[in-house]
Amino acid sequence: MMIREKEAEEGRIVEVAKAMCVAARTAPKAKGVDKLHTAILTGEEKEQLANEMDRIAEELGFGFFHRDANNLRASQAVVLIGEENAVRGLNAGCNFCGMGECKSCMEAGARCAYTGIDLGIAVGSAVSIATDARVDNRIMFSIGRAAQEMHLLGEDVCQIMGIPLSASGKSPFFDR
Repeated sequence: MMIREKEAEEGRIVEVAKAMCVAARTAPKAKGVDKLHTAILTGEEKEQLANEMDRIAEELGFGFFHRDANNLRASQAVVLIGEENAVRGLNAGCNFCGMGECKSCMEAGARCAYTGIDLGIAVGSAVSIATDARVDNRIMFSIGRAAQEMHLLGEDVCQIMGIPLSASGKSPFFDR
């Protein structure tokens, strides 16, 4: 049996993407509250996400969304990592959200600060897996924004980051 480079590289990218999702899941979370969601997109689903990024670029006049959509198209896969908003019940002992109490935070429709903190830790754990596997990657808010518009991780997910993955002779994320 002969496995050519394209097949080997694409297979490895998906393996690494799966390991990234596991690393995100097992990353530490404030008070052990796990509201994390992950997904891997390839092929047509990845292209639909890139198209949504182009739509947002036109709507908001954000040229970097077009650039990032092209980076996404040049990648073999993308890992999405998102969080649902959930307070941790620390109330006045925390006040990172600036609302005083967790109940006030939720009533105001604000986000618990730990939602973003937990997302950041999960994303950091995930990209360390990609880097250790020598897979080119970049954390992109723009991909997450488009994924959120499409509700790819569900209606309750309030923050998403996207991590495109590439195995090529030169990283598509380098000369931006």
